[in-house]
Amino acid sequence: MIRHSLKWRLGLAGAAGIITALGLSAIGLTLLFDRHVQRAALAELEARIFTLATMVEARDPKLEPGRLPPMDPRYDQPFSGQYWQVMLGDETRRSRSLWDTTLTEPDAPPFTAGSLRSRTASGPRGEDLLILEQQLLVGDGAQAVPLHLITAMDRATLSDARRGFIGDLVPFLALLAALLVLGSWLQVRVGLRPLAEVSGRVADLTSGARPRIGDDLAREVIPLAREIDTLLDARDGELARARHRSADLAHGFKTPLQALLGDAAQLHERGATDLAESVEHIAMSMQRLVDRELARARIQSDRVSSSCAPALALNRVVEVLRRMPAGAALDWRIEADPAIRARIDGDDLTEALGALLENAMRHARGRVTARLRREGAEVHILIQDDGAGVPEAKLAWMVERGVRLDESGEGHGIGLAIVADIVAAAAGRLRLANRPGGFEAEITIRAA
Repeated sequence: MIRHSLKWRLGLAGAAGIITALGLSAIGLTLLFDRHVQRAALAELEARIFTLATMVEARDPKLEPGRLPPMDPRYDQPFSGQYWQVMLGDETRRSRSLWDTTLTEPDAPPFTAGSLRSRTASGPRGEDLLILEQQLLVGDGAQAVPLHLITAMDRATLSDARRGFIGDLVPFLALLAALLVLGSWLQVRVGLRPLAEVSGRVADLTSGARPRIGDDLAREVIPLAREIDTLLDARDGELARARHRSADLAHGFKTPLQALLGDAAQLHERGATDLAESVEHIAMSMQRLVDRELARARIQSDRVSSSCAPALALNRVVEVLRRMPAGAALDWRIEADPAIRARIDGDDLTEALGALLENAMRHARGRVTARLRREGAEVHILIQDDGAGVPEAKLAWMVERGVRLDESGEGHGIGLAIVADIVAAAAGRLRLANRPGGFEAEITIRAA
């Protein structure tokens, strides 16, 4: 389903892009935070180096611990993670937190006196330390004594700060991702709404609610709508031309068939009865085919968009049949709600009902019933007679799809092919069945 859904594909692609971007942002922000925290830590260590420098008596270089102003109390707590160390010549002083450990790095390259250098080394308990150190000279000339100041802190402090930052950052980014994904999904829905509108209008075309899609759509989908409308125009034109060609062909056969029937009559007069009957049989079969094609040619090409009131068509056909001698002797019962409308052309439905009601009149003993009802989105037209019905074997042949139902020329087969074509053209169904005490035909088409 997702592979064939444009909405899901765009939504998932947008969500993947948002999550990827926020993930990379989280990594970048964490790196920036690490750099900021380390700069802040080095700034603090530098300030403490300056404080340590006050331990040195410059006139007679020596270390005076008593002159050290109060700093962090963790310097007095063994292995606290905060350390300092001062080396003046051969004399070394260090914070109590180092206990008996000396911060040295024999392999460290020398650096310029007066400059600051940061590095990483192992602490008294093997932990990683961030160390800031400065090399100075105390005194003048040859009497100058080297002064080495070192402050250090456990890098675990920086790691704890990073973990805290990530812990605060992840929920925020998760909420931001949810909001951005929701916004992206809404954007996709709003962006694809014109396509949904096109889909709805195509459905309206199918149901006959509108003749064409039209141009009152979003600018981006107007070319698609115009192409569909152009295709529909071409289809209707092709159907009209095909219908006209079919009608012309059927009309072209009518005159030769009439001449052929005239020749058959002359053969009767000359006594060639067998030959005349054979010619008449062939000519009548061809005549029925021509009549059928003429009826199919009259089926409206815009039938999907047409609608009518079946009750009106029923009453019109029954009114005509009642005037015929066979119809005047029957009891006609019509149950039809005039408010019901069906999705079919009125002339096509009148022709179909005419064929079915004429069959019912021809085979009924005394009564013909026509009922019209609506069930949901469908309209049902039921025509019943109290005749003898149709043999079951022949009934199965009559309702078989694709069979020319009018070729037998007798019984309920007359005109049923035309009815089947009309109903199929309206996207409906035709059902023929025997019932206790008679025969029934039912047309089912969509309600308007």
